[in-house]
Amino acid sequence: MHSPTAESAGIDYYRATVDAPADSTPLRGPAAASVCVIGGGFAGLNTALGLAERGIDGVVLLEADTVGFGASGRNGGFVFAGYSRGEAELLADLGPDTARVAYRRTQDAVALVRSRTERYAIDCDRVDGGVLWANWFRDREVLERRRRLLETSFDTHWRPVDATRLRMQVKSARYSGALFEPQAFHFHPLKYARGLATTLRHLGVPVHENCPAIALQRVGAGWRVEAPDGVVDAEQVVLACGGYLAGLVPKVDASVLPIATYVIVTEPLGSRAAEVLDTQAAVYDTRFAFDYYRLLPDTRLLWGGRISVRDRAGRDVERLLRRDLLRVFPQLDGVRVDYAWSGLMSYARHEMPQIGQLEPGLWHAQAFGGHGVAPTTVAGEVLASAIAEGDPTWREYERYGLVSAMKPFGFAGAQATYWWLQAKDAWKDWREGRAR
Repeated sequence: MHSPTAESAGIDYYRATVDAPADSTPLRGPAAASVCVIGGGFAGLNTALGLAERGIDGVVLLEADTVGFGASGRNGGFVFAGYSRGEAELLADLGPDTARVAYRRTQDAVALVRSRTERYAIDCDRVDGGVLWANWFRDREVLERRRRLLETSFDTHWRPVDATRLRMQVKSARYSGALFEPQAFHFHPLKYARGLATTLRHLGVPVHENCPAIALQRVGAGWRVEAPDGVVDAEQVVLACGGYLAGLVPKVDASVLPIATYVIVTEPLGSRAAEVLDTQAAVYDTRFAFDYYRLLPDTRLLWGGRISVRDRAGRDVERLLRRDLLRVFPQLDGVRVDYAWSGLMSYARHEMPQIGQLEPGLWHAQAFGGHGVAPTTVAGEVLASAIAEGDPTWREYERYGLVSAMKPFGFAGAQATYWWLQAKDAWKDWREGRAR
């Protein structure tokens, strides 16, 4: 176990509160596989598990670092429905029937994650407390528009929470109300990722950690994946590398921007936790650049937010997020921050996952954009079903394909867009303050 420090982005709360990774058999020499999955985050783990559950033998998973090293093992721990692209945009893109089915897949994925924690006895600090979407603004129509849209177009019912009741649960004067998503939950994402890897090993799927794929080439009807100390000849390959690009297929890497987000975790609050939250729900707010937070089982407060092209050091992360935290909970002034870290997510210009087949036998799953636990589970199910059963569902995501992220200019564009939308939120907040 690591001693807590906010001085480095290299050690986060999740890694400090899990046991050392289980020994994984290194890949030595040649190996044959029906499917080689590259990437040990949620997308890769879910694809491998989906294949194993469907009876596919000969699956092999390669991870360049340790399982859950990237965004999968260091995120906010929210498990809720939807994609990064909003429901209104999804409806406009796909039409009512297809949009409803696509959204329903993420709801089913939430249920699947919950059931897998039970079926495979994965101890991941699961808290079935739901999620609150708290309104930063005084304009109540912000909540009502989304509630109506979800109800009428997606057959989904989020419960309104008025300001008085919300302040009993979230001890802040910042919010004017909320919507409550009852089926959502939150958990320790790295424990879940490690639990999936352990499950795969028990099902006979080799999980090779610290084993980067360094080259990929077509060989006959299949593929050859080279690693530092071995080679995998596979009938099919799945690229699931997220924001930590493998550098194997230029078109795949060129289609996403690795974007950073930041998280801090306080010291244990003990009895002071009741001064902040009297709910088991996780919380995020209605701004584009929203805060998100939740109480952890040891009474620490996890707080995340901001989006940047910069993967900052822990000291800088603490400085930025402490200021955000105190805007909502000034009563925590002086609280110690024990952990502060950043991590890279993969974003696509269209704000949707890129799930598909680049050429026969070469699949990809990436660009989950900071809203990834349910969509990565969707991706795993869609790809496993495609590979094992020939299911064509993956084609419904072709609309959101491997569009160029226009790097390096895309980084500047992404940062400028974030600042612009952040400024719009600030302007609305200021206008409401003037009106009051």
